[in-house]
Amino acid sequence: MNIVKWITNFFSPPTKESRMDLGRRNILAAGIVGLGGGLLVKAHPLEGGRTYNPGLVRPPGSVPESEFLDKCIRCGECMKVCPTNAIQPTMLEAGLEGLWSPVVKTQMGYCEYKCKMCTEVCPTDAINKLTLEEKQKVKIGLAHVDKSRCLPYAYTKLCSVCYEQCPLPDKAIWQEETTVTTASGAKVTVKAPHVNAERCIGCGLCENKCPVSDQAAILITSVGETRNFKNQFLTSDRYSG
Repeated sequence: MNIVKWITNFFSPPTKESRMDLGRRNILAAGIVGLGGGLLVKAHPLEGGRTYNPGLVRPPGSVPESEFLDKCIRCGECMKVCPTNAIQPTMLEAGLEGLWSPVVKTQMGYCEYKCKMCTEVCPTDAINKLTLEEKQKVKIGLAHVDKSRCLPYAYTKLCSVCYEQCPLPDKAIWQEETTVTTASGAKVTVKAPHVNAERCIGCGLCENKCPVSDQAAILITSVGETRNFKNQFLTSDRYSG
């Protein structure tokens, strides 16, 4: 039977002669819905090979994503102990399968450099227990400067907030004199921020304290996270420079 005709017949009102077949139709329809629902639940952003959700920044010590989703029971203990309220429940960052699991929202808080409380309270080891020294070396993401919004780059205004706020003893952000052009065409030298990708751990303090309102001029994404060797800024199969 032609597939279009089959679909049309399937969803059209039953004729008098076919009403006795409603049982089988309902069973088939339920099966299709169930299968589709199951696929939808499983279809989270990390199922697509090299496709990773930049907003899915998990707490430090989190295990790889598939294992994390299996272990996390959404108890909220890590959220309760976070001193900056950075750990929040996901909406759809991890798909329906990851709903209400913990994610670090650097717009709301930041991962305190001298804190490891979330690594101590997880009852299922979805988040590994870490010493403070271990936790301070874990990368949960990476900071990126948005030059179209950064005050020195875009508006020739003096600003060093992200540099000053970086909590690492050896700063992951440095400033460099950069020449930018004003709207009138004048050349102005400003100190502009740069991120050291090797040092940055993605704590989000720079983003959280950025003075640019609505969307910060420096953003944290999940790329570079320690728990996933594939979710890195550069991959050897695409880059050979």
